[in-house]
Amino acid sequence: MTLKLKVGKKGVIILPKSIREAVGIDEGDEVIVEVSDGIVLRPVRKNVNEQELKGWLRKHAERLKELQGRKEPRPGELAEADLEEEFEA
Repeated sequence: MTLKLKVGKKGVIILPKSIREAVGIDEGDEVIVEVSDGIVLRPVRKNVNEQELKGWLRKHAERLKELQGRKEPRPGELAEADLEEEFEA
């Protein structure tokens, strides 16, 4: 699976909430960074189920597609999308 993220100030990369939840990364957790022919991040002490991660991302993408194209969301509709948390610095 490949995901394109933007590098912010001071090299900060924000991992979307759906990915953090799927792999079990919480605030304050440590990750292992492997550098070879690119960069690989892996949570310390937690196993990642790739099929579960794909399912979480698929559901998240479907939900965002449902919201896309509407002029204005209905009240409470964006609560499940967590858009504000995705881009907090």
